[in-house]
Amino acid sequence: MPAPFGTHNGGMSSTTPVPVRRDVLSWIGVGVAGAALAVVAWACLTGWGGIVHGHPAYAILLSITALGALGFGAIALLRPVRAGLWRRIGRIAAVVLALLWVFVLAWLRPYPAVEPALEAMRSDASVDVVESGTRIVMQPTGGASATGIFFQPGALVDPRAYAAVLRPLAESGYTVVIVKQPLGIAFFSLGEFDAVVSENSDVQEWVLAGHSLGGTVAAIQADGDATGVAAGLVFYASYPASDISATLDVPTLSISGTRDGLATPDKIDASRADLPAATQFVVVEGASHAQFGAYGPQPGDNEPEISDDDARAQISSSTLDFIEALAG
Repeated sequence: MPAPFGTHNGGMSSTTPVPVRRDVLSWIGVGVAGAALAVVAWACLTGWGGIVHGHPAYAILLSITALGALGFGAIALLRPVRAGLWRRIGRIAAVVLALLWVFVLAWLRPYPAVEPALEAMRSDASVDVVESGTRIVMQPTGGASATGIFFQPGALVDPRAYAAVLRPLAESGYTVVIVKQPLGIAFFSLGEFDAVVSENSDVQEWVLAGHSLGGTVAAIQADGDATGVAAGLVFYASYPASDISATLDVPTLSISGTRDGLATPDKIDASRADLPAATQFVVVEGASHAQFGAYGPQPGDNEPEISDDDARAQISSSTLDFIEALAG
C-alpha cells in the first residue's frame, strides 16, 4: 500500500525541521556576544556623561558593537556547524578577536566629569562656554586677550573634567580650548592644534597645555609647531616623551603633585633633563594625579593629602601667573 502523502521513512513528515547542530564554539560565541552587550550597557550606565560629551568616536563604537554582538550571537546560535579544519580555525579566530574587542571597548570607557567641573561648564556674564563634538571653548565675554590656551585632557578623561581648573583663565580674559580626543587618546588629536589655530585668527599666540598623556602630546605639538604661534607649554602631572631640551624654545611650566601615583615625583624629577633649562617647576604638596581634573579617583593613583578645592586653586593660580607673565 502506498505511503500516505507527506510521509517517508516510517511516517516522519517531510516538513519537520532538522535541528541545528551546535558545538562548544557555538555556545562560546553566544557568551562573547552577551559579554559585548553587557560591556556596552555597563559603559553607558557608568560613563554616560563622558560618552555623550566626549568625542563621538566611542559612542559610534558602542553602537556598532551592540549591533555586531546581536549579529554575532545570532550566527553562533542559528547557523549550522560545518565540518572542516579551516572552518573551525576561522571560528576560533573570530571568537578570540571578538573577545579582545570586548576588553578594548571596556578599557576605553571614559572617566566622567564630576562637580565642580559640571557647574563650570555653564555660561554666565563673564564666560561663554560653547561645546561641539570635537572641543570645548571657554570664551571671555568682555574681550579676549591675544593669547589663548590649547588644552589636551588626560587619557580616557571626560574633557569637561578640566572646566573648573581652567575656567579662571577664561575669567581672566584668555580664550581656552579643551580638545575632545577620539577615543580619549591624545595621540589621535595631533592635528587638532593646527585646526584650532586656523579657526581662531584673533588669537595671535597659544600656550599649549595638557594633563598626563595630554601633556606629553601637547609637548609634541609645541615642539613641532611650524606656524610660530606656540608661545608656551604647561605640563599638568606630565612630562615629554623624549628629550626636547635643545629643540623647544618657548617658556615651559611643569606643575606636579607629591602624592601622584602615576606621574610620580621621581618621574617628574627625571624629566628635568629632557626640558629646557629655564623650565619652571611648581610642586603642589599633597596633590594626587586625579586632582588636576574632576573625574573621581583613578586606578594607580595615591590618596591626596589636601582637598580638591585647595589643589585646584594652586594649579589654576600657578597656570595663570605663568600665562600672564607671557602675555605681558
